[in-house]
Amino acid sequence: MPYNTYPIGAILFNFLFLMVAMAIEGYVLSKRLKYEKRISAFYAIAINLFSSMLGWLIFFIVEPRLSSPLRFELFSYVFFNRLDFSAGNSSLVTLIFIGLVVFIGTFIVKYLLLLLFSFAMTDPATDKKQPDPVEPRDTRRDYRNRQQNTNVVTTTLIANALSYSAILLIVFIRTVGVN
Repeated sequence: MPYNTYPIGAILFNFLFLMVAMAIEGYVLSKRLKYEKRISAFYAIAINLFSSMLGWLIFFIVEPRLSSPLRFELFSYVFFNRLDFSAGNSSLVTLIFIGLVVFIGTFIVKYLLLLLFSFAMTDPATDKKQPDPVEPRDTRRDYRNRQQNTNVVTTTLIANALSYSAILLIVFIRTVGVN
């Protein structure tokens, strides 16, 4: 009879990380973009679930292609909560590089999803603007739209950085608490 081994600890910690990220990012979206709490919570839940799902999909595609030492370290951490850097500093540098790529990739995915959700949730009936034939081409409305787009980028970056910092703190506490 075959036995299946499931990384229950990793699954539960991923659930904890999602809850922390959703709460932090929902708060940041609410405060910085002036969304209602319900709307910012919806956006935070949606962007985190979609980005997490995409991240796991990429992980399952990339994992079989990893080198044997890196796969060993990955499984050692997921199943036993141990990092073994017996391969030297190159694996630590690889780990830091992968973390940076994941952070930047998650930021881009969350930003694009936030734009998509914001665009999909706007009501076209309330967004109709009366044409102003007298105003020049570069109006205050155009400036405000550019400013709002910059604000979304900054807000997404701040929310992602704060949630990743909180998750890193939890991982640090988990690692120190186990050893």
